[in-house]
Amino acid sequence: MQPPANHPPMIRTDESNAFAQDTMRRRVPNIIREVQALNPDYSSSIHAALSRLSAEIEANEPMRMIDVPAPDYDDWAAAYAPHAGETWQGAEWFFAEVFFYRHLMQAIRWWETGRDPFAQKKRDEIESAALWDTLDLALNIERGPLESSLIALLDFALWGNRIDLSFAASLSRGGTWEDDDLISDDRARAVEHLLTGSGPVHIVADNFGTELAMDLVLLDELLTRDVVPQATIHVKLHPTFVSDTTVPDVYTFLHVLDEHGARPAALASRLRTALEVGRLRLAPDWFWNSPYLLWQIPPRLQRTFEDAR
Repeated sequence: MQPPANHPPMIRTDESNAFAQDTMRRRVPNIIREVQALNPDYSSSIHAALSRLSAEIEANEPMRMIDVPAPDYDDWAAAYAPHAGETWQGAEWFFAEVFFYRHLMQAIRWWETGRDPFAQKKRDEIESAALWDTLDLALNIERGPLESSLIALLDFALWGNRIDLSFAASLSRGGTWEDDDLISDDRARAVEHLLTGSGPVHIVADNFGTELAMDLVLLDELLTRDVVPQATIHVKLHPTFVSDTTVPDVYTFLHVLDEHGARPAALASRLRTALEVGRLRLAPDWFWNSPYLLWQIPPRLQRTFEDAR
């Protein structure tokens, strides 16, 4: 894919952008400290590695390449090369923040343990009343004509996207919205596209919790009413940005659905069946954890999306 013409320069973490600089100088070290507080039983060596990472970022030291062994080392070596020598507070913001989360995985030895450092934060989100109130509304919309049902569920999926556990301000109004909050409304066009296409549907998942719940309700409708033959949820290869969805998160959420009454349990049952027969697929990929932009999408994913609706 070709980059868009005349795209703006990448935002940097230096004084040229106050929010980006604050993210690396203050918010990211706070995330590290929160990980330590939420995982007090980490070994002393892991706590030391986390403290070292925080100190390097706060001191604006050069970003180190990740260590070997690592299954994604070669991918990161290629991505890191143009940024070698840059400091945490003097680099492209997107690269620096994504690379921080990869360093976090190294510090906690995620490839060896599979332990999600944000598990407690994710549990807090799925135990919140707001999530279940929103899910109840989505599951109880009037099942009239297919088009109107899909428009309503797209509304829930849209606003579920607002919840991001790495950004506290998003939690204040994440579960509530009004029609006039929308700047532009293309739901009718999106539904028309869904109903007239013939290929599978793909959702690139972002946040666990409310957003994932709304995506699953939408996919359940598309599969149950035979709008699409197959659907794929693309998820992160490893935990990142606090709340981003991984494969284990999806199964965790299905398990939690079983514990919240008949309608959520029925949703979980239908989704499990879809997973078992292959109508619903989960697709982790390093690209979604990478510092690359959409126009840099690799051939394997371009091929995946070739026949997408």
